[in-house]
Amino acid sequence: MHMQLGAVTYNVLKDWDLETVIRNLEAAGYAAVELRTGHKHGVEPTLSAEQRENVKKRFQASKVKLLSYGSTCEFQSPDPKVVAQNIATAKEFIDLAHDTGAWAVKVRPNGFPKDVPQEKTIAQIGVALKELGKFGEGKGVEIWLEVHGAGTQVPPVAAAIMRATKHNMVGLCWNSNPTDVVNGSVKQSFDLLRPWIKNCHINELTSGYPYREFFALMRKSNYDRYTLCEAQESKEPERFLRYYRALWMELNRA
Repeated sequence: MHMQLGAVTYNVLKDWDLETVIRNLEAAGYAAVELRTGHKHGVEPTLSAEQRENVKKRFQASKVKLLSYGSTCEFQSPDPKVVAQNIATAKEFIDLAHDTGAWAVKVRPNGFPKDVPQEKTIAQIGVALKELGKFGEGKGVEIWLEVHGAGTQVPPVAAAIMRATKHNMVGLCWNSNPTDVVNGSVKQSFDLLRPWIKNCHINELTSGYPYREFFALMRKSNYDRYTLCEAQESKEPERFLRYYRALWMELNRA
């Protein structure tokens, strides 16, 4: 399989119910979706077993893959109770992913807390991710850490978190951040993080971010997963999705 285009419900799709999400992504030629928590689709850990089975069957009947859940679980807090609650919530999303046939759950770091050594926070995040990786392994669900947050989105920090985690079910979700770019190129950051990249968020394809170079690096490294549109909302979302796909195809052309 070659690299394919999907979408995150953040922000273009956030006001669509699940049926509308699937119908419009099919019509626009998108292959997959990440359902972010808190959006109108309503697919959350609160769903009953019957509701989960209905979600699974609806995606199985469509051309759109239910790829992942975009949780907001994070593990950098100096308060152990907060970290424990986030781990528990992430496990609820892993169960949801297992029950509905999704591949993964996205989590994130969200910056470094003040007055705590960065090395300590990196190690703490790694411990949490390893626990989730072990839990996910038993369910066949991967954990994707979004390269996210002030300080924590810097590629060397993301790499340090992955080295602290050391679990094959845990990887990175590339997030197309300005901090990826060094002297106009993403190659240095890409080469550093590529061993752990399991998913990718892409944003405004006309932003000046070096997407043509990035897509070429992804192809050369045999990346065979998804790039997910995570762009700003549009007053004409269906039209926007078609234009976005056309530009994605052009930028991804060998």
